[in-house]
Amino acid sequence: MAKVKKIFITILAVVLLLGAGFFYFWFYVPYGDGSIKAGRLNNVQHQGYIFKTYEGKLIQSGLKSVEVGKIQSNEFSFSIENEALAKRLMTLAGEEVKLHYKEYYGALPWRGYTKYIVDSLVYVEPRNNAPNSDNKEGSFQW
Repeated sequence: MAKVKKIFITILAVVLLLGAGFFYFWFYVPYGDGSIKAGRLNNVQHQGYIFKTYEGKLIQSGLKSVEVGKIQSNEFSFSIENEALAKRLMTLAGEEVKLHYKEYYGALPWRGYTKYIVDSLVYVEPRNNAPNSDNKEGSFQW
């Protein structure tokens, strides 16, 4: 009886370790890193009922075909963990930007609604109608 109990505990421990490893890999190891998306920043908002997260949308140039005969704009939905970056992006709605992001296999409710997490603002296109803007060189790195 003691031998069966020892085998059961060993199997249970292995299963729990494998489950924890899978959970960590799925939600905390980036699938894609070093990726950059460029386009017009549509909006960034702070939303959620239990977990308040920063969510944004970027409209990329060009069109994509979802189904045969249906064409829609290329919209990239993303989440932001860094509050300072999110507030900076809120001020840039409507601007042409380049965003660096990490892609994960799964989304966590306290990290955001999407599996794409923007971690830095790489570039902001200078405005043509604002020659005396703070961003004279056109680039901004967080």
